[in-house]
Amino acid sequence: MRRKIVAGNWKMNKNVIDAQQLMIQLLSYKNNNATNCEVWIAPPALYLMMAKDIFEKDEIGVFSQDMSEYESGAYTGEISADMLESIDATGSLIGHSERRQYHGETDAHCNRKIKLALDKGLIPVYCNGETLEQRKAGQHLEVVKNQTEAALFTLSAEEIKKVVIAYEPVWAIGTGETASPEQAQEIHAHIRNIIAAKYGQEVADEVSILYGGSVKPDNAKEIFSQPDIDGGLIGGAALKLEDFSKIIEGFN
Repeated sequence: MRRKIVAGNWKMNKNVIDAQQLMIQLLSYKNNNATNCEVWIAPPALYLMMAKDIFEKDEIGVFSQDMSEYESGAYTGEISADMLESIDATGSLIGHSERRQYHGETDAHCNRKIKLALDKGLIPVYCNGETLEQRKAGQHLEVVKNQTEAALFTLSAEEIKKVVIAYEPVWAIGTGETASPEQAQEIHAHIRNIIAAKYGQEVADEVSILYGGSVKPDNAKEIFSQPDIDGGLIGGAALKLEDFSKIIEGFN
């Protein structure tokens, strides 16, 4: 059985008081409601230790929004896999579209980060997806194939089963365009087929693939009902418990 996951990426939001309040609210919700999926959050790096303190029984997974491709050294502002392991973090997002767009991150960078994360027992959430220009040019299947192969295909079969993939249709985020559940399913199935061609169907069937488009309370159930969509990587809707909890309930 593939793990079902709803993960909240807080991006660069919340001051420390508001972050703490939301974590406490989320923990209370999780403890008082039966959920049919794992719940993860990726708060700003400044709040990772606080999150681990609040979620001390690991009721909720704690992820960094990025991590360094280097083990240690003179890399000001970076966070290493070893640092994340030392606070018992669950894992890290890797290759988010905003890291690619604003910080020049490539699939080669992602490949190195994924290997380091796995070496430290962390779960890498590898993000990929095509831009609006690539989608309109009909290049989306090729782009996602190239991204998947470049970042993941140096891994062993056992390693790739530990990776979570998050498909982000960059063209449907903040553009006014909307990806239908069927469009999302098409790419999720495509990614799974790419993995199956390399590692076999049995391995591919163990890899969780999350949808990183605009998942909201009113469309979560329909999106999560698609056969190859195993959950969501949620942005803005993860910043309010009311919205995030309703998305979690999309698996009920």
